[in-house]
Amino acid sequence: MFRRYLRLLKVRLRASSLLAMQYQADFLLDGLISLFWMASALVPLFVVFQSAQRQIEGWSFGESLLVIGWFTLLQGILEGAINPSLQGVVEHIRKGTLDFVLLKPADAQFLVSTENFLPWRAINLVAALIIFGYGFHLIGRGPSLLGVAISLVLLGTSVLLLYSLWILTVCAAFYVVKVDNLTYLFSSIFDAARWPAPVFRGVLAFVFTFVIPLAVMTTFPAEAMLGRLPWTALVWALLGSLLFAFFSRRVWLHSIGRYTSASS
Repeated sequence: MFRRYLRLLKVRLRASSLLAMQYQADFLLDGLISLFWMASALVPLFVVFQSAQRQIEGWSFGESLLVIGWFTLLQGILEGAINPSLQGVVEHIRKGTLDFVLLKPADAQFLVSTENFLPWRAINLVAALIIFGYGFHLIGRGPSLLGVAISLVLLGTSVLLLYSLWILTVCAAFYVVKVDNLTYLFSSIFDAARWPAPVFRGVLAFVFTFVIPLAVMTTFPAEAMLGRLPWTALVWALLGSLLFAFFSRRVWLHSIGRYTSASS
């Protein structure tokens, strides 16, 4: 079963790559635009640290760059692997073509989640590595092997959280016709993940830790690379991501159960 879905994933990745390379000029232009937006994400950080004596809530400029690096990496995954496919679900529901997906002999959630990829978004990975390198250059030391290993584990939990949140958002399309505004709102909220979690106080701190866990996605991996993430935080991140995944799966199955095609 696992090998079957792995082969199917490879086929879909290859199809998306061939489709993207079909128009090479667009492929290069999209990559350049992506670089521009990544550079613009650094501007607020430069502005803030220019007038804050190089420390904000205990985070130096170099340490904050690590958070930006994780934000850049996850933004590439969101906009290159998660968003394109799941936006297609909304269109399937509107047009009543989700029936064709449900009739195929494979899990519907897997099929809609791997329908389309934007391979040029891999440039975010390169940019994130450059930002990590510059951040540690400013800090004056490199990450430990244990810190890198824990941050990679947290990368898995972050992707799982991001994907689960998107599944929950897309499931709203089964109940209301138009959810474009909701997906745009989520993308706007995700922009807050570029800042270290201690910047947020009160209600925002609670929301960005437990409801929309942006802190777990970017600040926790950065703290792991710095070697100051408590083990309890790692355990809670693992449990929380599994809980989000389980809950989103149940909501997806319940939503599919209520789905009626456009011809019904």
